[in-house]
Amino acid sequence: MRYADGGGLAAERRAAREGIRLEAGQRFARGDRTSDIAKDLRLSERSVEQWRRAWREGGMEGLKPKRPAKLPNLSDERFALPG
Repeated sequence: MRYADGGGLAAERRAAREGIRLEAGQRFARGDRTSDIAKDLRLSERSVEQWRRAWREGGMEGLKPKRPAKLPNLSDERFALPG
């Protein structure tokens, strides 16, 4: 079944989720423990650890979405004409 919004979160939920990631980033910078962040933000420790890894590699920018949620991740090869 296909959903009109692509099956993802609505724009306001995506914005809220990004705000939570940025709050987690501020707490990473303070040195807060993963388990404390997960409990306070009502997230799984696994999600927080994935965000922490992204934060270590890219700082606060690493926590921002890489591309708009609705755009497919397609390479130019898929659109190349044969021959």
